[in-house]
Amino acid sequence: MDSGTDGFLPPPECPVFEPTWAEFRDPLDYIAKIRPIAEKSGICKIRPPPDWQPPFAVEVDNFRFTPRIQRLNELEAETRVKLNYLDQIAKFWEFQGSSLKIPNVERRILDLYSLSKIVVEEGGYEAICKDRRWARVAQRLKYPPGKNIGSLLRSHYERIIYPYEMFQSGANLVCNTHSFDSEEKDREYNKPHSIPLRQSLQPSKFSSYSHRAKWRQADPVPTEEDIKKNPELKKLQIYGAGPKMMGLGLMAKDKTLQKKDKEGIICPHAITMKEEPSGDGKVMFTLPKEDLNYNLESCTKMTMQLRKNHCSAQFIDSYVCRMCFQGDEDDKLLLCDGCDDNYHIFCLSPPLPEIPRGVWRCPKCIMAECKRPPEAFGFEQATQEYTLQSFGEMADSFKADYFNMPVHMVPTELVEKEFWRLVSSIEEDVTVEYGADIHSKEFGSGFPVANSKGNLSPEEEEYATSGWNLNVMPVLDRSVLCHINADISGMKVPWLYVGMVFSAFCWHIEDHWSYSINYLHWGEPKTWYGVPSLAAEHLEEVMKRLTPELFDSQPDLLHQLVTLMNPNTLMSHGVPVVRTNQCAGEFVITFPRAYHSGFNQGYNFAEAVNFCTADWLPAGRQCIEHYRRLRRYCVFSHEELICKMAAFPEKLDLSMAVAVHKEMFIMVQEERRLRKALLEKGITEAEREAFELLPDDERQCIKCKTTCFLSALACYDCPDGLVCLSHINDLCKCSSSRQYLRYRYTLDELPNMLHKLKVRAESFDSWANKVRVALEVEDGQKCSFEELRALESEARERRFPNSELLQRLKNCLNEAEACVSQVLRLVSGQKARVETLQLTLTELQVLLEQMGSLPCAMHQIWDVKGVLEQVEAYQADARKALASLSPSLGLLRSLLERGQQLGVEVPEVHQLQQLMEQTQWLDEVKQALAPSAQRGSLVIMQELLVTGTKVASSPSVDKARAELQELVTIAECWEEKAHFCLKDRQKHSPATLEAIIREAENIPVYLPNIQALKDALTKAQAWIADVDEIQNGDHYPCLDDLEGLVAVGRDLPVGLEELRQLELQVLTAHSWREKASKTFLKKNSFYTLLEVLCPCVDASSDGNRQSRWMEKELGLCISDTELLGLSAQNLRDPGSVIVAFKEGEQKEKEGILQLRRTNSAKPSPLASSTTAASATSTCVCGQVPAGVGALQCDLCQEWFHGRCVSVPRLLGSQRPSLTSSPLLAWWEWDTKFLCPLCMRSRRPRLETILALLVALQRLPVRLPEGEALQCLTERAICWQGRARQFLASEDVTALMGQLAEVRQQLQAEPRLEELPTQLSASAFDSLRGGSSKDMPKVQGLLENRDRMTCLEEVALAQDPNLELLSSLLPQLSGPVLELSEETRAPLEELMLEGDLLEVTLDENYSIWQLLQAGQPPDLKRIRTLLELEKPEHQRSRTRVRALEKRQRQQRKVDLGRKSKDLQEELEAKKARSSGVKPEEQEFVEETEHENTFLTLKGCSSILKGNPNSLQQNDLGPMTSFPSLTPLLHLSYPQHQVL
Repeated sequence: MDSGTDGFLPPPECPVFEPTWAEFRDPLDYIAKIRPIAEKSGICKIRPPPDWQPPFAVEVDNFRFTPRIQRLNELEAETRVKLNYLDQIAKFWEFQGSSLKIPNVERRILDLYSLSKIVVEEGGYEAICKDRRWARVAQRLKYPPGKNIGSLLRSHYERIIYPYEMFQSGANLVCNTHSFDSEEKDREYNKPHSIPLRQSLQPSKFSSYSHRAKWRQADPVPTEEDIKKNPELKKLQIYGAGPKMMGLGLMAKDKTLQKKDKEGIICPHAITMKEEPSGDGKVMFTLPKEDLNYNLESCTKMTMQLRKNHCSAQFIDSYVCRMCFQGDEDDKLLLCDGCDDNYHIFCLSPPLPEIPRGVWRCPKCIMAECKRPPEAFGFEQATQEYTLQSFGEMADSFKADYFNMPVHMVPTELVEKEFWRLVSSIEEDVTVEYGADIHSKEFGSGFPVANSKGNLSPEEEEYATSGWNLNVMPVLDRSVLCHINADISGMKVPWLYVGMVFSAFCWHIEDHWSYSINYLHWGEPKTWYGVPSLAAEHLEEVMKRLTPELFDSQPDLLHQLVTLMNPNTLMSHGVPVVRTNQCAGEFVITFPRAYHSGFNQGYNFAEAVNFCTADWLPAGRQCIEHYRRLRRYCVFSHEELICKMAAFPEKLDLSMAVAVHKEMFIMVQEERRLRKALLEKGITEAEREAFELLPDDERQCIKCKTTCFLSALACYDCPDGLVCLSHINDLCKCSSSRQYLRYRYTLDELPNMLHKLKVRAESFDSWANKVRVALEVEDGQKCSFEELRALESEARERRFPNSELLQRLKNCLNEAEACVSQVLRLVSGQKARVETLQLTLTELQVLLEQMGSLPCAMHQIWDVKGVLEQVEAYQADARKALASLSPSLGLLRSLLERGQQLGVEVPEVHQLQQLMEQTQWLDEVKQALAPSAQRGSLVIMQELLVTGTKVASSPSVDKARAELQELVTIAECWEEKAHFCLKDRQKHSPATLEAIIREAENIPVYLPNIQALKDALTKAQAWIADVDEIQNGDHYPCLDDLEGLVAVGRDLPVGLEELRQLELQVLTAHSWREKASKTFLKKNSFYTLLEVLCPCVDASSDGNRQSRWMEKELGLCISDTELLGLSAQNLRDPGSVIVAFKEGEQKEKEGILQLRRTNSAKPSPLASSTTAASATSTCVCGQVPAGVGALQCDLCQEWFHGRCVSVPRLLGSQRPSLTSSPLLAWWEWDTKFLCPLCMRSRRPRLETILALLVALQRLPVRLPEGEALQCLTERAICWQGRARQFLASEDVTALMGQLAEVRQQLQAEPRLEELPTQLSASAFDSLRGGSSKDMPKVQGLLENRDRMTCLEEVALAQDPNLELLSSLLPQLSGPVLELSEETRAPLEELMLEGDLLEVTLDENYSIWQLLQAGQPPDLKRIRTLLELEKPEHQRSRTRVRALEKRQRQQRKVDLGRKSKDLQEELEAKKARSSGVKPEEQEFVEETEHENTFLTLKGCSSILKGNPNSLQQNDLGPMTSFPSLTPLLHLSYPQHQVL
């Protein structure tokens, strides 16, 4: 499992224990209790009771410490192997004079170690190349297939790894280089792909710690400019021992200086260094002659350093070349800076052209440096001293900056995944600090300590003596370590740990395989991982198998606490791993030989110590044997500990004495065997030695480093060393007669110690005999309760084990105490007359028998006998009362009270209680059904019936229960019927409901659903009255009122005939509104129909218009109806709508005039001097329009981006016909632009609006939109009358005539030959490719078509394209008409008012043409429109050509068909093409029917005849204008749509 790339999967959780206060009192007992479960996981977590919160006793101000430095990716074993490999290969290339730059492959740094390892596993470089399996290598490195990555990996391997591997193996060095087409092939090596030195997010002052090679740093690279200035660099070639990597690090200082070599670099395909024996047996490195002929000038782009010649003339005669062993040509003799050997530059392979500058190493030194084993890894100590406050600030700042969020919000899962990602990454080098192994003796413990200088408070005193205090636990009476006098730091004396995020503790087991306990005082959690002791050897085997390089250099690596390995990796190899998050106030316990590791989630403070219990002793003995095999030093002597405990057996509890006796017995047997072997060797001299008085380093075995105590072998002639008896042959080579035994105890003294332990262990037997006699009552005389209690106290004082006999004694005492407790509770309850938990009569009899069978005499048995006599007397009186036919109620109550005071549950008491309950229930039923009583609810009757089911059965009770059941059933039936009427989908008429209510009133029970039905009927009757009132009013009802009535009527559970009528009317009104919305509103419009029909009164401020547009998109802006001051109530009043509409018209006109003046004063974006900073116009996109693509609205004079709004289409708009409009009639071109803020709707024609008004007239409902539409129509008709009247004036008629004459002249003058010569051939080509359907659009260019050539006809048949229209622009001239101010001003005013109308009128287009003709052509706008239309026109032409191609193909297919099938298909196509949607056909037919009877003169009558009509003013004269007939028949240009 590759945890570094696949993500980290958390292992399962370890066991978590939450002891009670009783269990928590004795820590060693509780740990022994949970050991069978927790030991299987290796670690466990213990949560103390919530109230156990020891105070933090460290003096924060005086606490100063120096942490360790931890580089995360050096902690993980596999990552450290990769880093070591990169250091070695970087060192190799550094000695070659090159800096290692690691290339990137697929956007990640190439893993050189994995590449090298996979190549070896696949059979080696030659085998892979032969079988062409580089793609498999790329696949194993998890690169995506199909990108030719295998070839790239082969190239990188040949350039970087292969020379190093060959050099390491000592074989011939072959540097495969290939010729390249350009410098681009080496671009990965020309860039510094080195891994970053450190992350930017790291604790302060960490950057000074670094011992990795130079491949982790970015070296300065010579540029081409440096090479030009330095002639030495120009001569630079490959030199030095070993192969060279091509193209390292050459970069141009500026991109403009980088040049590609057009001619490929030609390098020798292979440089082979051969080893040849010389005459004196030495090895000489030679180069084949054919390789010397290659030109190496093309390989000069390497980052080498030139060196100076340090050889002086006076010393050169004393040196000879190590290759040729000649001393001649001393000016070419090169001195190695490593071994001071000399080499001719021409004897090297390859030879050097000149003496290099700087440091130079010979091939022998390079080999020695690369073969040197790595140094032992360990943590560095930081240089900065911290306080808790300063360390916490640094730690919190680091974590917050790293995760970019507050420290308390970072999830533990995220920190865990990021930690394992960092330790597995060679690219990111994150460094943290960890205050680990801080001695509590020197800095103070986090727990209160009893012998501290300060006075402790009572609370601190309690925690200072607690067994869970880590200063107390190792020295508890039943702890093994309490028998060691020395304060062993870390084992007996706690260590402190101050952590920050990512600071870690590596895989390890405790010294001597002891227990450990860790308490987190405060701070963020600490994440733990544990492996049980059964899998310890498996873990060691897996780590050694995966990272043999580390264990080869450090066999005891796992004892150094400096190595991690991903738990996922261990789990994938079968190692069971568990995890846990230790929070503040929690303990974590590790069991003997359980490997554990972990890291900190953030800033925290923890404390840890070791402890050993009796069950640890066998594990401790096995650990010493393990240490002996590893030759590892012991912390203390295990033999000394066992002997010291055996010397004072009376101080040991029984379990400890038994365990020590077993260990002592094994140790004595082994000592006898070893001393016997010593005698067999012939060593007879011996002397006693008090080993415990010697320092540990003076009594350590020189072979296995074990601390000796029972015995050791020494030599008189070699007094500096000794050995244990297991290595008697490894002491020295002296004679056995000079060797002697140093012993602590004789073989006679050791059995005596064993005997004392046995006596202590067997003291349990005498006590057991006493207990057995007392429990079995062998002599027939019972002992007292106090005597049994004394035996139990003796067992506790002498620490006897928890045996079966002791458990029987405890059970007997517990049983006797329970009997005494029951007797006392029974007697005290009788005296105090309080309600207590009563005993049954059977239990009382059993209690009496139990007390008689106990093995101890109890005087309380007489009290039990007295209570039993009282119960028997009470039973006789109760039976007598129950036997009578009609006992009095007073007698029953007195007997019940007497029975409750007995303290014993008597059966007769229950019978008396049943009789009392029957009488009381019958009284309640009579009162509920009494005629004079108030009606009870159905719930009360049901509860009474339920209570009756609980009363004991009797004839009177059964009769009353049946009558009550019948009444409840009838009431429930009517209640269900009423509920059905209220909830049924099929609603019932009011008459049906009235009948149900009348019948239900006869039941003497209050029914909630019947009452709800009454309320619903009352509401329905009120609703019908409201409907009658609104339908019979003077005016048609408003739509809102009808919708409100429909909503109320639908909620009523009553069938209403009037509701269907109202729903139909509302549906019809909504249909009309939807049709009107489709007519007026644009697609995806932000406006409502009512807003579009009403005037825009807020048009005076450009800022308000822009902001309202943006708010409309977000749905935040208020509507135009609200700006008109129309509330919901005003919309119901036609008079208010008319007044507001009229006022809105005036405000709209005034506002637009003011807005035009404001916008006209703004600088034009098209002006060359205009900048974005000076322009104040704002487009709908929120940006300032500037440049060629800007358009100005003809109404509000505001500027917009052409790409942000819909603009007129010169090429796509419908052209005038041949007889009416030539191309040069520019005033008829569709160049009019209204912005989306001014043109809010589709602006339908007046005829369409009048059709909507006719449909509105048939509605029996009033709509605000309908009244607004009538106002808009009246406004449009009034404007149309004024426009027609003005256009019919003499001056305007004359102007129209002049315009017609100009058009006729343009139709007669131009010919195709006279078109501008700059019209390109592409324009004609585009004309030739057009279809014949656009023929009439261009035919107006020429009047005389008889003189047109064939090419001309084809060209004119095509719609004018962009080049044609662009070529016509220089010929456009104007103004065509001369408009006086008296004529222009009214026209502009009419044009302004017409543009404000949301209606399309032909008069508007006529006025616009006159105004256009009266001014010069706006060439800037035309060019802008052409530029904006160019992309769309190209796309449309492409679509047309594709369509024509498909049509031609279809025609070819159709030619082969029969004429009959062709005719049928054509008829089907014709039928399909003529078909329209039913809704559209109905609307069209309705519109055409209505237009047949509509005239402009009849509009006023329509408005007056409509019940919703407004009061019409005189529209003025409505006369016809014959002179405008040609203009009115022109097609009106299409308006832009958003």
